[in-house]
Amino acid sequence: MTGYGPNPPDPRWPGGAKIAVQIVVNYEEGGENCLLHGDPASEAFLSEVVGAAPWEGERHWNMESVYEYGARAGFWRLYRLLSDLPVTVFGVASALARAPEQVAAMRDAGWEIASHGLKWIEHRGMPEAEERAQMAEAIRLHAAVTGARPRGWYTGRCSMNTVRLAAEQGGFAYVADSYADDLPYWLRTGGRDQLIVPYTLEANDMRFAVPAGFGAGDQFETYLKDSFDALYAEGVAGAPKMLSIGLHCRLAGRPGRIMGLKRALDHMRAHEGVWFATRLAIAEHWAETHPPVERRRPSEMDLDEFVAAFGGIFEHSPWIAERAHAMELGPTHDTARGVHAALAHAFREASEEERLGVLRAHPDLAGKLAAARRLTAESAAEQASAGLDALTDDERARFTALNDAYTAKFGFPFIIAVRDHDKAGILAAFERRLEQDRETEFAEACRQVERIAELRLLEKLG
Repeated sequence: MTGYGPNPPDPRWPGGAKIAVQIVVNYEEGGENCLLHGDPASEAFLSEVVGAAPWEGERHWNMESVYEYGARAGFWRLYRLLSDLPVTVFGVASALARAPEQVAAMRDAGWEIASHGLKWIEHRGMPEAEERAQMAEAIRLHAAVTGARPRGWYTGRCSMNTVRLAAEQGGFAYVADSYADDLPYWLRTGGRDQLIVPYTLEANDMRFAVPAGFGAGDQFETYLKDSFDALYAEGVAGAPKMLSIGLHCRLAGRPGRIMGLKRALDHMRAHEGVWFATRLAIAEHWAETHPPVERRRPSEMDLDEFVAAFGGIFEHSPWIAERAHAMELGPTHDTARGVHAALAHAFREASEEERLGVLRAHPDLAGKLAAARRLTAESAAEQASAGLDALTDDERARFTALNDAYTAKFGFPFIIAVRDHDKAGILAAFERRLEQDRETEFAEACRQVERIAELRLLEKLG
């Protein structure tokens, strides 16, 4: 859920482009559910047939002819509009095998032909072994029909196993079965770092075939223009992104919709700094510019490793790391603030007596431990950052008096995140907080402990 957070990486698109525009033509016609294909029922997904439902054991003439339109007419209308642009085809292997003229046109245009699975069917609930076998057969058939193995994969109607199985297959420059970002990202799955180039279900003509979707071509046009303008503005501001556009031959290939698409593309072409690219080109650029970083992820550490790494973040209190490790840790905890959230959670849920123990584990500021050089490395560096390791005799005497008064009143040492303050600010906070009641000061000391931990983790993990 964290993703790139508030500071996404600069994709450094070729030529300093402000946006990458990626167009997908889904070629599914001939790969849909049909008794002729050995399926138990007719197709019911993404068509002009309102309220369509599968017809068990029967062919559905209207549905078949809607899909047939996509192959016979819609594809060629899209081809004429897009043949001079880099396009990625998500090709269902069994559909491509039934479309020699269309495949030849795709190749003549230099389009990337990625795999859209063996058949255009639901994979939800499909046994893992069967899905793995279908994936292998899709790759084999795709290569036989197009002349090359697919470098990209998108199932679409996928299962919870699909992305992992695609990664395990190997050989894919990217997998597109995700809608989670405006930029590519690396996902550790199937025993490898798999590049994900996210797709879209909203800047997608499929919304012509769903309730509350697009009703006319100008609605699609407006949505595409607004998407482009928002992302282009982000690119101008220094944070370039990627715009994915999803098309289907039987949907956008209709005459009442194609002009809206044309006007939207004309709008994009009129801007400077627009990189129209295939998904493969984007994937190869990203892999070269932002390769996966090998590192040990906190969420993958066993208990001993996690405690060894983070047991000292809260001063002399490894039990906090032990409890944090027992929580639900995932990729969102593989950052400094992610680990901090887990550790702080464990600290906040501890009893008051346990938290008091953490406070008492902290050394006095500029106290006897510092003078004897017996601070932890973290504490020593922190105190030195505010000049507390180089006090005058008068300053040391003042700190000693304040420490004694504070500990006598509250029963724990004065704690402050010294990296947030200079020497004068620390002394001012010391005197202000001495006037607070114990409950207020206990809460403040706990907040400071958490802040110290956060700063330590930011230094450790970046």
